[in-house]
Amino acid sequence: MNPYLSILSTTLARWQSLAENVPAELLRRRPAPAEWSALECLLHLIDTERYVFPVRVRAFLNEQNLQAFDPETQGAKLDEHTTPAELVQKFFVLRRESLALLASLTPGDLSRTSHHSELGPVTLEQMLNEWAAHELDHTIQAERALMQPFIDACGPWQVYFQANRIST
Repeated sequence: MNPYLSILSTTLARWQSLAENVPAELLRRRPAPAEWSALECLLHLIDTERYVFPVRVRAFLNEQNLQAFDPETQGAKLDEHTTPAELVQKFFVLRRESLALLASLTPGDLSRTSHHSELGPVTLEQMLNEWAAHELDHTIQAERALMQPFIDACGPWQVYFQANRIST
């Protein structure tokens, strides 16, 4: 299995576990006013699953250019009534479709090129690796958001967490 596929294949289980085991209020808690909560990170992954990465794979296959995506202006906003389980279910459906699309790629497809509106020429393989890195980046961001109340409450041990502390 390609390394990017292994990452994209494991993320859903992580989110499902979080949704089933972590209180919703903790998942919704923003670590600082300008920072995303864990659920906002998941919502962003859903947005990119719906509007960005699979769309770009198809663009490569159809020899089309790639457009930039701005999560601040094009992304969905978290609905306070949507449960973590509902978001995970949306992610599950979209990710299953994406994994099927990725399974259909051939080794020759990876060298296909396209033009990204901000980055210029890129290959499909580069974009797939960016997808995996993006996935890990927002998983780390979500987990850092979840860490903050525990760091705040751990007293003198806070000194061990300075690298993961998000200032409010």
